[in-house]
Amino acid sequence: MADETIATGRGQRLPRSERRAQLLDAALGVFVENGYHAAAMDDIAARAGVSKPVLYQHFPGKLELYLALIDQHTGELEQLVRDALTLPDNKARINTMTRAYFDFVGQEGAAFRLIFESDLANEPEVRKRLDQIDLTCAEAMAEIIRSETSMDQEEAVLVGVAFVGLAQTSARHWLTHEATLSKETAVRITAALIRRGFGAFPAVGKTDRTDGERAGEATRESVGTGAG
Repeated sequence: MADETIATGRGQRLPRSERRAQLLDAALGVFVENGYHAAAMDDIAARAGVSKPVLYQHFPGKLELYLALIDQHTGELEQLVRDALTLPDNKARINTMTRAYFDFVGQEGAAFRLIFESDLANEPEVRKRLDQIDLTCAEAMAEIIRSETSMDQEEAVLVGVAFVGLAQTSARHWLTHEATLSKETAVRITAALIRRGFGAFPAVGKTDRTDGERAGEATRESVGTGAG
């Protein structure tokens, strides 16, 4: 129950929902630092400041705890992407969706490592969740692609997969080079590259674009265009 309190065995009691959040936060740190296989439930309990039995009251095993973290953080990424789709025009949607990946990667705690760099990616339950968040984000991008091009759904999803991969890998690259590459610059360049990629495909109502039309669009959509 939401208002249930749990004794830690060390004199402190918290509502069940708060205790669960505390345990997930501790587990994130341990998994990010050590990887799934080297992480121990003892270490997670110690970091959370609880006894091991308290940890097992919430999560029956290490895999269930890891999956709960995957669910939490893929949900956060999905919400960021869906929020971008509520914006009024496609340029703003692409800019904001691109920024969502940079925001997610830059979050304190490095939760993105569990999603994009998991050492348990071959575990079926983990793989299912990781594939689902990739598909969800690609389908969100496909919605934009289909509104601007004559692509069918499967073609648009394929391009969406490519654009999502570009946003994700660009964000991770930026994180390791943020001392010399600002986030604003990285987002602007990545979003512009994605937008310009649309010019390679026939617009809605057209079967193809001429080389002159593509060149004109490339000129108008310069890399210097702001992403905000």
